[in-house]
Amino acid sequence: MQKILFSIICSLFVLAVSAQIGGRYSFEFLGNPQSARLSALGGSLITVMDDDVSLAASNPALLNDKTHNQITFNHNFAFADVSNGYLGYGRKINKWGGINTHIGISYVSFGEFTAADELGNAIGTFTGGETGVTIGASKRLNERIVFGANIKSVFGNLETYSSSGIGADLGLYYAKPESNFSVAFVVKNIGTELSNYGNEKGRLPLDIQIGISRKLNHLPFRFSIIAHQLQQWGIRYDDPNNIQRESIFEDEVSETSAFNDGVDNFFRHFIFNGEFLLGKTQGLKLRVGYNHLRRKELSLSNFRSLAGFSAGLGMRIKGFNIDYGLGYFHIAGAANHLSIRTDLSRFFKKF
Repeated sequence: MQKILFSIICSLFVLAVSAQIGGRYSFEFLGNPQSARLSALGGSLITVMDDDVSLAASNPALLNDKTHNQITFNHNFAFADVSNGYLGYGRKINKWGGINTHIGISYVSFGEFTAADELGNAIGTFTGGETGVTIGASKRLNERIVFGANIKSVFGNLETYSSSGIGADLGLYYAKPESNFSVAFVVKNIGTELSNYGNEKGRLPLDIQIGISRKLNHLPFRFSIIAHQLQQWGIRYDDPNNIQRESIFEDEVSETSAFNDGVDNFFRHFIFNGEFLLGKTQGLKLRVGYNHLRRKELSLSNFRSLAGFSAGLGMRIKGFNIDYGLGYFHIAGAANHLSIRTDLSRFFKKF
């Protein structure tokens, strides 16, 4: 069984990488952080297995017995009336061999637009948005390895136009029993459009990630390092207009070295984050994160900003987990993300 799963993973991995060449992304909202916890941690966390069912949208292998009957509501307040959110629920099905499953609904709203005729005269308004429905499950292969998979359908609407697509996620999680160290591997958003707004079908935003997490032995702190966008080495955008001046004379310019560009591109593949786990039951969590790709893409060279940095906290209050995440993108401000999660077994004993 394990050999069959390994063969399937390798086949899909090769298909996903080859399909990315020469393509374009559709349904970019699938790369948005699903919860306030992820927003506070720089956008990704694929290596921590606990009772947070929203993490299954990033890595389905993180589903476990603790996510049974967990339900989560998340909403992210972005900019210019744009917002996105996620609703998820986890369930363990014993009669299917004890597999852990989940279902999630993600959405993004682009707000309201002004409709105009060919002469530019306003004739009304219209809206736009995208929605995704995800169903996934995980299965423990042995005491150290868990395999998970998601299947997702996505839909988009813009005025009277619509689009649809289908995709999948594959994930592996590895950790020794009672160990403070874990490793994970994920291939996210393998898929394509089925119908689109125009004539050319696009692909879902593929993202191959590898991550590690470690909880310190003598400090209530867990750090994680996530390598993302591994399907493509060069993710650094070279702006031909971005010329560094050495003096006031326009003809005296300097170009960045290939070595510096390579180092910058290397670190754009990494997200660094950490969580302080405070209290006897870890009822209070403080979180910080740094996304180098986000900082380099969205910061301005002439202004200092907190672009790429993120922070947040989580509290457990009478059975409810409330999280807040603050993600800085550019000098215009930050996005505020709120999440509420609870165990339905507290309210429905026989559920």
